[in-house]
Amino acid sequence: MTEPLRVGGLRVAYGRRVVVEGLDLAPLEPGTLTALVGPNAAGKSTLLRGIAGLVPGTRGQVRLGERDLLALSIPERAKHLAYMPQGLPGGVALTVMETLVGALRAVPTPLAPDGRAAAARALEMLRRLEIESLALLGLDRLSGGQRQLVALAQALAREPSVVLLDEPTSALDLRHQLSVMELVQRTVRERGLIGMVVLHDLSLASRFADRVVALHAGAVQADGPADAVLTPDLLARVYGVGARVERCSRGTLLVLADAPLRAGAN
Repeated sequence: MTEPLRVGGLRVAYGRRVVVEGLDLAPLEPGTLTALVGPNAAGKSTLLRGIAGLVPGTRGQVRLGERDLLALSIPERAKHLAYMPQGLPGGVALTVMETLVGALRAVPTPLAPDGRAAAARALEMLRRLEIESLALLGLDRLSGGQRQLVALAQALAREPSVVLLDEPTSALDLRHQLSVMELVQRTVRERGLIGMVVLHDLSLASRFADRVVALHAGAVQADGPADAVLTPDLLARVYGVGARVERCSRGTLLVLADAPLRAGAN
C-alpha cells in the first residue's frame, strides 16, 4: 500500500529567482487526485518540478512514507515517482513504441520484467488512450496533442506510487480532455496512486480532482474540496475576475467568469 506524500518547507528557485518559498501541503493520500490551479506564473509547474526533484537546489521535504525523495538519485526516485512535462520535445526520431518500451526498461518494474512484457505493457497503455495507431510513428511526426498523449502513456505505464502531470489536457480537444481525465482519475483510484495534476480548466479540476490547491505568487491560497476552494472571492483575489460558481443540472460545479476586475477592485 502506498504511503502518503508529505511536502513541507519547500523552496524552489532558479538561480537567485525564488518561485516557491516555505510551501507546506497537507498529506497527499493514496487513491486521490489533487489539482494545482492558479493564474499564469503562479508557480504551479515549478512546484510540480520541485516535488519531482527536477530543479537543482530545491530545499525542503518531499517524503513518501519514510523515504526522502529529494535525497534519492534520479534512477531511485524514478522507481517511486513519474513526472509528465507539458509535452514531449519534437525532433525525436524514435517511434512511439520505442519511447514507451525504453522508459519501461530504463526503470525496472514488475509490470514489465523483460522486453516482451515491456512491449505488451506499452501497447496496453496506447490502447487505453486510444492511440495504438501511433505505435510505429516517429515522435517527430506527431502533433503537439499526440505527443502529449504519448507523454501521458509514458508516465502512467509504470504505475509508480506518485504521478505528477503538468497540464496533460492543454493541447487536446474536448473529447480527449475528458477521456484523459477519466483515465487518470480511474487509474489513481483503482491502483491506489497519488496523483497531482496542473490544470488551467477549473471545470475539469472541479469535476475530476478530489482536492484542489490554488496557488498565487508561489504560495497556497486555498486547499480543499473544489466547492470550498473555487469561490467567487478566491477567483477575484487570485485570478482578478468577477465570477459565479454554480452547479449544473447534473450537479457538476461550473465556474463562470463574467469580467476582469480593475486593479484594486474586489
